[in-house]
Amino acid sequence: MSTTLKPLLPGSTLGVLGGGQLGRMWAHVAQRMGYNTAVLDPDAQSPAGLVSHHHIHTDYLDAAGLKQLAAVCQAVTTEFENVPADALAQLAATLPVSPAASAVAVAQDRAREKAHFVKCGVPVAPHAVIDTPEQLAAVNDNLLPGILKTSRMGYDGKGQLRVTTRDELNAGWTKLGSVPCVLEKMLPLASECSVLVARGRDGTMVNLPVQRNLHRDGILAVTEVFAGNVPEALAQQAIEAAKAVAQELNYVGVLCVEFFVLADHSLVVNEIAPRPHNSGHYSQDACDVSQFELQVRTMADLPLTQPRLHSPAFMLNLLGDLWFANPSNANASQVEPAWQKVLALPGTHLHLYGKHEARVGRKMGHLNITAATPEAARAVALQAAAILGIAPF
Repeated sequence: MSTTLKPLLPGSTLGVLGGGQLGRMWAHVAQRMGYNTAVLDPDAQSPAGLVSHHHIHTDYLDAAGLKQLAAVCQAVTTEFENVPADALAQLAATLPVSPAASAVAVAQDRAREKAHFVKCGVPVAPHAVIDTPEQLAAVNDNLLPGILKTSRMGYDGKGQLRVTTRDELNAGWTKLGSVPCVLEKMLPLASECSVLVARGRDGTMVNLPVQRNLHRDGILAVTEVFAGNVPEALAQQAIEAAKAVAQELNYVGVLCVEFFVLADHSLVVNEIAPRPHNSGHYSQDACDVSQFELQVRTMADLPLTQPRLHSPAFMLNLLGDLWFANPSNANASQVEPAWQKVLALPGTHLHLYGKHEARVGRKMGHLNITAATPEAARAVALQAAAILGIAPF
């Protein structure tokens, strides 16, 4: 598919719904490329709002705030998937919005998400949708043990429970509030990986390399990216599946598709995120085009070029736990991590998000490590982890 589009050139104003760290890093890149930026977020101290030309302090569905955003911007995106799809739909009446409200709405509902995967013909874990007591009672025993997840508003391990028996399933549904849920059969996992694709309004699609991920307590801890980190056939399958998901959604923007690699070396899709993603942060320092530049390019209808990984990379997620000598003690005093020791290591790139308060489990920043070889990058990443008190991997 090829369509001639008139790009939004530098000097234009690009807007984002959501003021978190993803919006902040997007704003930095947009500004580097010569664009003005506008953020709509209710938090006056939001990381993205603090660095943008315009910061509109309203709720995401506030009609006056949306009107103000539309008045100053020539295009709008979102930085997290739980921005109300209705807000995107309202903005789309007057200016280009990417991704579209319809695509974000699919990502906001696990049941719709699973149905979309099935429609695309990409492999998914056996699962059941549970909206009613009758559907709960009808769940096949073959799906146990499983993971019970709320259909909406779950992220970073929140809104989900492991259930092994029917009694635990019944109790778990009650504990989650008897809200619509999806039960996914637990499968023997070998590893996890993800793919970021960027799709333009003209249908052009490019992708970052396949990222291998390690999660702890439902939160991404480490991403590693280098040639051969995932077997070539599996990597190609993941890329093709991610592109199929984006194509079927008629998606415009940056999309992350997360996968489980099973013990038999097969692949199943886990979930999608309609935005740049934690697992793609390494691209800031290891690729010639980062995920955030791809986001700007899709918004502004600029050409999409295939990103090149120029250095093996590891990404360490920096949670608020690192600021506490004893994270389990709510009254423990905070201590700034030893950044000077970390930055004395070769190939380290520190990214902090400008959040004023460290809290246990809160994403405060990330550390990218690049090197000439995967072995060298891993060695430095392990040294940095030891300095910071991050468990080895």
